[in-house]
Amino acid sequence: MTKVLGKVDNGMNVHGKRIGARRGLRRLAQAAAAATLALAFATTPALAADEAPAGKWQVKVLGTAVLPDGKITRVDKDLIGLPAGSQTKASDNSFVPTLAVEYFVLPNLSVETICCFTAHHVSGAGALAGTAIVDHALILPATLTAKYHLTLPGGVQPYVGAGGAWFFYIDERPGATTRALGATRVKLDNDAGVVVQGGIDVPITKTGLGLTLDAKKYWIDTTAHFFTASGAEALTTRHRISPWVLSAGVAYRF
Repeated sequence: MTKVLGKVDNGMNVHGKRIGARRGLRRLAQAAAAATLALAFATTPALAADEAPAGKWQVKVLGTAVLPDGKITRVDKDLIGLPAGSQTKASDNSFVPTLAVEYFVLPNLSVETICCFTAHHVSGAGALAGTAIVDHALILPATLTAKYHLTLPGGVQPYVGAGGAWFFYIDERPGATTRALGATRVKLDNDAGVVVQGGIDVPITKTGLGLTLDAKKYWIDTTAHFFTASGAEALTTRHRISPWVLSAGVAYRF
């Protein structure tokens, strides 16, 4: 009983640390947003109320936090014997350098794509608390959205958008726990999903330079396949990825 209580207590401590880390990221994002907006409005040039920045192209260089889920939604095959209440959680990535390229079809309508790679691992939760399931997975979140922009005084442009995404998974490696159970290889399926976004672009010069904030919510899943040394598939699980993606940075419109 003491050992069981110790494991539960340890799992609660790990879970508490993860909640604290995620809350810390959200507070950091909120603070960064407030600071960015304060600086932007303090330095925004005096443009006409209906004047948007000129140029059809906009390039953004961003720092991004990627906050995925990772929860098991379905077990399709289990030759390992997962205990009841088994669950998983994907790690957050608090800083991902990101490039966004945007083309304005009309003054208030644009299409945007982003480019970045974000690294994550998957650990156990619930009955699997404290275990290492996937040691490393690199994700390329190919994304294309259509955005509608409002133009406020000073050329400030809040926007909303929606579109599609395809997540590509690269260099997946099984974690220590799954290796100990005989899994020598793991493969995460590339998969498609949808995304919505909202944000704001704030010009700080009359030559196209500005500051930008952006938040995206994805709905996308993947299937994890775990293989033994003989090539047999020992475990197949479906996972919810569906990350929040929060970005802040600089923009140049030309």
